Amino acid sequence: MTDTRVYPTLVRSARGRSGVLLAGGALFALVLTGCSAGDEPTPTNSAAATSGASADPTEQPTSSPTPTPEATGSPIAQTCGDLLTLQDVYDFNPNYGTAPDYSPSANGLAETAATYNGLTCGWSNQSSGELIEVSVVAPNDVLMTTLKQQADADSQAVPTYGTPPTVDGFFTFAGGSGQAQVFTGSYWVTMSSPAFYNEPGAAEGLMSAVLGHLG
Repeated sequence: MTDTRVYPTLVRSARGRSGVLLAGGALFALVLTGCSAGDEPTPTNSAAATSGASADPTEQPTSSPTPTPEATGSPIAQTCGDLLTLQDVYDFNPNYGTAPDYSPSANGLAETAATYNGLTCGWSNQSSGELIEVSVVAPNDVLMTTLKQQADADSQAVPTYGTPPTVDGFFTFAGGSGQAQVFTGSYWVTMSSPAFYNEPGAAEGLMSAVLGHLG
């Protein structure tokens, strides 16, 4: 005889196994979910900071402007007796001699020369007192360019004082005096005197003597 009765213990046991299986499946799903999320890299503050730092422009060093050279002249080693000897002056006019109390005329070429370490000299006519003023400056390139441009603007070119471009000569008559200027590679030479009248050739002999002594 077969027993067809249902026993509650078996039912409860089956339900218990189902609950265990469901709980285990849920736990497995959570484990898989956690692993999947962990596979994705998370940005770090360090990476962001590195990216921001690399975007900043590189600071460039600054350079100081080059100063403009000053217009100036070097001291002259020669003396007035070296520029023109007594014989040179006598050959020009026997009545001229040294002028012991000489000082450059105001606003003249010799006065300008004195401001640039120039040598200024004077010889006077022993009868009339007329002066012959001679000056020499050893200018740097800046001063040489400035003086030559000024002479070119105020005077006429004179080729008989020397051969350009080795020697550039200029002459003008202003304020009652003839004014001669010569530029060599090393010197600016000036002569001023009423004795030169309005004729460049009147200063030619003395200018030639000065240039010869300067070498």
